[in-house]
Amino acid sequence: MSELAQYNIHEAKTQLSRIIERVEHGEEVVISRAGHPVAKVVPLPSVRRRTGWGSLSGQIALSSDWDSSDTNEAIADDFGMPS
Repeated sequence: MSELAQYNIHEAKTQLSRIIERVEHGEEVVISRAGHPVAKVVPLPSVRRRTGWGSLSGQIALSSDWDSSDTNEAIADDFGMPS
């Protein structure tokens, strides 16, 4: 495993755009003060976009009465809405 890129605070302020670009490409960057690491900049986990119909197929189970009037009334009651 390669060593993490390290910047002191002054460098980090002046090169923030470059640091962000590196992080966007999957790198982790350490920011130091007086030679001591104080922060690590890491990429955020990617967000899954569910664009197609059926992307949750087989992962959700609905009861046969999921849209019955009794169920809808119970939900309305839970939220204080008139039936």
